[in-house]
Amino acid sequence: MRKPILAVMLAALAGPLVAQTSPPISNDLTVDMSPQQYRICNDRPARPTWMDEINPREAYKARTLMDLYELRSWQAIKETGDCNCDVRFPAWDAASAEYEERFQAMSQAEQTQARRSIAEQRDNISREVQDLCEAQDNW
Repeated sequence: MRKPILAVMLAALAGPLVAQTSPPISNDLTVDMSPQQYRICNDRPARPTWMDEINPREAYKARTLMDLYELRSWQAIKETGDCNCDVRFPAWDAASAEYEERFQAMSQAEQTQARRSIAEQRDNISREVQDLCEAQDNW
């Protein structure tokens, strides 16, 4: 008899605790169209439109372009020693053109292999890029 009473008491005490820690629920369905705010470099160039409109089954294409874009910007930071917003977040044109030329016709498996290569190159310079950007208070 003691165990069921103890269980009921614990459940009764846990209810208010759960209610305090659950996220607030709102019926407000208003869409907020304000631009996304970042900690650094809020004037980033917009991604190519097709990346936001792509079929989810082809999301790997957008991922390859994003990885390529980041690699090229990090390489530019390393080469110039400059981590200002224009270098860290350049226009997408060069990366898009390179993607179309080198990767667009590849299969999903081939793009996965290409992303691995891109990630390896990025990882090789990541520490140096992070140190440069942290020194310039832009990481």
